[in-house]
Amino acid sequence: METSPGLLKVFAVCAPGLEPFMGQELRNLGISPAAAASTAGEHAGEEEGGFEFSGYRKDIYRANLHLRIASRILVRLDEFYTTTFSELRKKASRLAWEKYIKAGQPVSFHVTCRKSKLYHSDAVAERVQGAIQDHMGKLPAASKLKEGSDNSPQLIIVRLVNDRCTISVDSSGDLLHRRGYRLETAKAPLRETLAAGLLLASGWDGTAPLIDPFCGSGTIPIEAALMANHIPPGLQRKFSFMDWPGFSMTEWQKLLDSANSGEQADPVQIMASDRDAGAIQIAQSNAERAGVAQLIQFSCRAVSAIEPPALPGWIVTNPPYGVRVSADHDLRNLYAQMGKVFRLKCPGWNFGLLSSDLKLLGNTGLEYTNMLNLVNGGIEVKFATGKV
Repeated sequence: METSPGLLKVFAVCAPGLEPFMGQELRNLGISPAAAASTAGEHAGEEEGGFEFSGYRKDIYRANLHLRIASRILVRLDEFYTTTFSELRKKASRLAWEKYIKAGQPVSFHVTCRKSKLYHSDAVAERVQGAIQDHMGKLPAASKLKEGSDNSPQLIIVRLVNDRCTISVDSSGDLLHRRGYRLETAKAPLRETLAAGLLLASGWDGTAPLIDPFCGSGTIPIEAALMANHIPPGLQRKFSFMDWPGFSMTEWQKLLDSANSGEQADPVQIMASDRDAGAIQIAQSNAERAGVAQLIQFSCRAVSAIEPPALPGWIVTNPPYGVRVSADHDLRNLYAQMGKVFRLKCPGWNFGLLSSDLKLLGNTGLEYTNMLNLVNGGIEVKFATGKV
């Protein structure tokens, strides 16, 4: 599916609801979206659950290194119509597999089939595996993907919808929320990619003060510190594209050197607190591994004891919402108290609150100007934003 020599169609995957913000991330990187989407009202390149763009290998490197919201960066090898297994194998065998795997290299398959004559996912994977053998001359071993392993197989994603088959290879390896700094978690932790998405969705620009009064393991303030100081989220990890034939270590090193030579950001106040002393210890350890501990003011205190700076800023937080943390505990008083504290101590501040319960959000007495539908750990949640 290369539209010109070296130019690739790439799909950046993200959590549904965060597509517009990842699209802005791509534009900030100078990466062009794909051709305009066909559905009226969509941004060019934007699809449900991700964003398509055209780019070269260096753009794939950059996207993995810099995107804060994306969970995977996929290269779309081809898209074609197929209704038989023989046709699938024949068309898949024509793809440029040699650019992404070595002969006999282990691979892993993720197959989804919807409204198609080929509906057996294991059989689809078997035919694509055979197609790789036809092209490369050697049958690749198929194994399960192991997150966090140094020897994970190359992930190949096959999607069949209405008899249209899209075959992609994953360039990321481990999911991109695995930044490398969070070895410890407190209760109900946010994924790093979702935390970054909340910050961008809240409108925080990285220069105003930020408070997270329910910081848990510190994911929101750590992502905020990385963002404010222009530190790429992928700086400390390995990617699948590093094992591709033709990977350019020179090009990759140039990107790392450029990231490390950026201008020093002006100091910004990032305040993180939690009433759980154990959570604060975990958050501080995670921040140290991320290299931003000195940029965050951690403290063990209840939300009622926060001490915001005089200069208005943002409150972005993930308070308890009863599904996993306090299922048998009435949280209405906590939310009412939170709203009262914000009105008393943070007038004029912007806020973003993540919760699964609209009634709990209503107990704050705060007025919301926007409500974003998201999913956190399989739970449908709302991200409410507004001004105190």
